[in-house]
Amino acid sequence: MAETIKTKVLIIGAGTGGYVAGIRCGQLGLDTILVDGGDGLGGTCLNVGCIPSKAIIHAASKFETVSKAAAGGTLGITASKPAIDLAQTTAWKDGIVRKLNAGVAGLLKKAKVKVVNGWAEFSDAKTCTVKTADGDIVISAEHVILATGSEPVELPFLPFGGDVISSTEALSLSAVPKKLVVVGGGYIGLELGIAFRKLGAEVAIVEMADRLLPLYDKALTDPVAKWLEKHGVELHLGAKAGSFDKGALNVTGKDGAALKLKADKVLVTVGRKPRTQGWGLENMGVAMAGPFVKIDDRCATSMKNVWAVGDLTGEPMLAHKGSAQGEIVAEIIAGHDKRFDPVTIAAVCFTEPEIVSAGLGPQDVEGRDDVITAVFPLMAIGRALALEAGDDGGFVRVLASKTDHRLLGLQAVGQHVSELSNSFAQMLEMGAVLEDVAGTIHVHPTMGEAFHEASLRALGHAIHI
Repeated sequence: MAETIKTKVLIIGAGTGGYVAGIRCGQLGLDTILVDGGDGLGGTCLNVGCIPSKAIIHAASKFETVSKAAAGGTLGITASKPAIDLAQTTAWKDGIVRKLNAGVAGLLKKAKVKVVNGWAEFSDAKTCTVKTADGDIVISAEHVILATGSEPVELPFLPFGGDVISSTEALSLSAVPKKLVVVGGGYIGLELGIAFRKLGAEVAIVEMADRLLPLYDKALTDPVAKWLEKHGVELHLGAKAGSFDKGALNVTGKDGAALKLKADKVLVTVGRKPRTQGWGLENMGVAMAGPFVKIDDRCATSMKNVWAVGDLTGEPMLAHKGSAQGEIVAEIIAGHDKRFDPVTIAAVCFTEPEIVSAGLGPQDVEGRDDVITAVFPLMAIGRALALEAGDDGGFVRVLASKTDHRLLGLQAVGQHVSELSNSFAQMLEMGAVLEDVAGTIHVHPTMGEAFHEASLRALGHAIHI
């Protein structure tokens, strides 16, 4: 007979939304059970997404630096020709993941959250059966937080398996593929495609849109496109991928021409979809918003005391959004008056160079005459030049209201600009005006000075340009 447990809060999914909700519930004294369905504590982001991909990107950049030193020298530094043992690199990456897994486990234990490892399936909105290695456990709860996350989209004519891989498999390869074809020119495909190019793979990218990263404006993506061109990455824009057969991917080019791209591996990165199948969502009676679970500004679903956070609830599918939602839901359950109503959720592409965007972009204010736009180039920032980050076309851009100078949007492209993302989000969340940024003494020499100068330029008196 299955063991039966009752709890105040039941959380399904141990990703960034779920485990943060669990920790906060525990801190607030709520009896909480967290069910980890197999991705591991930390979910996609920690195990097979954000963290491991950034580790591989970092290793690839180090390898590229040594390669430059071996090919005639860089900054007066010379070196012998480097080699990459990707199996060792992957083992190093896995070590980071294990350390973070252990850290999350420790935090949950400290918060007195019970973790159940197994796959949950709901029979009604507040009851599920979890299949564990030791048998079935039936859990019923007063409150349920759904945090099941998302999974890679699979193309019917390019099913995952063998040499057709998703980002998950790409992060665990034991050797650098000689020829890699990436299907999808969004941020996941470009981040990994660029990393493998740095590691020595021949890379081709197939994208249906007419340009890369179509959700960002052209000025932001041009430096990335220039890097790809300079480093011999083959681009097929306005093209459609087909089947993969005998080591070649069939592609229909923009002009309708049939192409065959040779590939050792085909990396499919055409997006992610909410994980809604296989755990009994259909038995819970919650309303949907297209493929996502519908929520209000409290992250409440249409079923009383059933909440949803993270990728399951819609765009943007970003780890930090899920974490913020999870924290808020825990506090609401504990009786606090909370709403999820952020001014902005900043996003970063860890491409070469990096891209940051927060708030409104040029495409959002097109045709308006009440907006100030100012751009400051990184080539005029001393720290950027000292980091070899000033000659790739990078810049910081501010958009602000003409009437009251309130910041509306902030973007940047360039090496190391990801570290500006929190400053961007903070200024927008606080309702800052241009004078707030201009009046803040920015540390010299730092990349953040470009934000200061862009704001000064919007006010008509930049100093260093």
